[in-house]
Amino acid sequence: MARFEVKLPKMGESVAEATIISWLKNVGDTVELDEAIVEIATDKVDSEVPSEVEGTVTELLFEVNDVVNVGETIAIIETLGEDILGAEKETLIKEVTDEAITIEKDVENVISTTTIDKVSASGKFFSPLVRNIAETEGVSMEELETIIGTGKDNRVTKNDILAYIKSGRTTEKHTKNIEATQTNQSKVEKTIPSKVAMPVSVNGEDEVIEMTRMGKLIAHHMVQSVQTSAHVQSFIEVDVTNIVKWRNNIKDKFFAREGEKITYTPIFMQAVAKAIKDFPMINIAVDGDKIIKKGNINLGMAAALADGNLIVPVIKNADQLNLIGMTKAVNDLANKARKGQLKPDDIQGGTYTVTNVGSFGSVFGTPIINQPQVAILALGAVRKVPAVIETSEGDFIGIRHKMFISHSYDHRVVNGALGGMFIKSIKENLEAWDINTEF
Repeated sequence: MARFEVKLPKMGESVAEATIISWLKNVGDTVELDEAIVEIATDKVDSEVPSEVEGTVTELLFEVNDVVNVGETIAIIETLGEDILGAEKETLIKEVTDEAITIEKDVENVISTTTIDKVSASGKFFSPLVRNIAETEGVSMEELETIIGTGKDNRVTKNDILAYIKSGRTTEKHTKNIEATQTNQSKVEKTIPSKVAMPVSVNGEDEVIEMTRMGKLIAHHMVQSVQTSAHVQSFIEVDVTNIVKWRNNIKDKFFAREGEKITYTPIFMQAVAKAIKDFPMINIAVDGDKIIKKGNINLGMAAALADGNLIVPVIKNADQLNLIGMTKAVNDLANKARKGQLKPDDIQGGTYTVTNVGSFGSVFGTPIINQPQVAILALGAVRKVPAVIETSEGDFIGIRHKMFISHSYDHRVVNGALGGMFIKSIKENLEAWDINTEF
């Protein structure tokens, strides 16, 4: 028999820890290769960890609700055959968890030097990552305890403390004296909006419903975005008659050949990707006083979860996909979202987001920017409307398929000219669609 250590894998950019939600296997249970053994939750998404080997579970090293760092051993599986503790295993672990081990060492160094305790006097738990940020930014334990957490059991997450700092708090370095710190604290009290909600009257006929963990995260993210970015909207109407006719003509043939249903979404996503290539300063992020111009075009696509919440999976390098590739990517991510099968990497790295408010019948909307991006596009419902048709023989009234697209952008870095030209480019891309296009 051999012992195999199941480690918490790396789960995407900026994710350094996860919370154990539930064990799917108990001590003594057999496990197959790639069979899920534990369900975890990060600040981004819930996921399952599959086993890399076949065998029997002999140890579970963490309890439900424990917070685990990337790279830590969470369970032991006994396998048949030679021990996997030799050079072969060392090579495997090195390939898979080099970055995780580096993160662990960084966290250990922080723990050894930080002046903030892991658990506060009131009993609140703060993860190593949160404590590291607090120490770096000069956030005291007293301040930490005032931050409203959106994590499991109201735990303060990385996003919570960063939002707290960005909301107006001016941090003080440890080299400054106490008097300066107290002066700054008085300024902070004036600039930070009150966290105390207005009391709500509840009577016997009302039903109190606890927000889901995902709901809390979304609510927090939306408020943070509005507090961070100066939102401005531009709107434009698009004639998509040729696209509607083309899709109606080829949808059955497309499904028969590709095994995929084609909707309007991949066509719209292609038009957006092309417009971003023409206007790359839409594809940016803001870091303090610096602008980060993104090298890849990764389109976020708002999708519905089974519980009614929305999540934004990401189509990586969207500008490199043809229509068939884009259709497969859109359908795959939408299906994963509906079945709750999205992985952390599926929602990482977005540089621009598109949301389809028209799927709910809305003509247009004013979406909130998905931070740290600087813009988001809303697709309105496609409708039959009377329209003026210009011909060489004069103008006529006819029935056309039209839709509105709404563009919300961060006016700190995107001015009205760029925001307007960008959606005008999308309009031109869509209206230039050739009804004889081959796929």
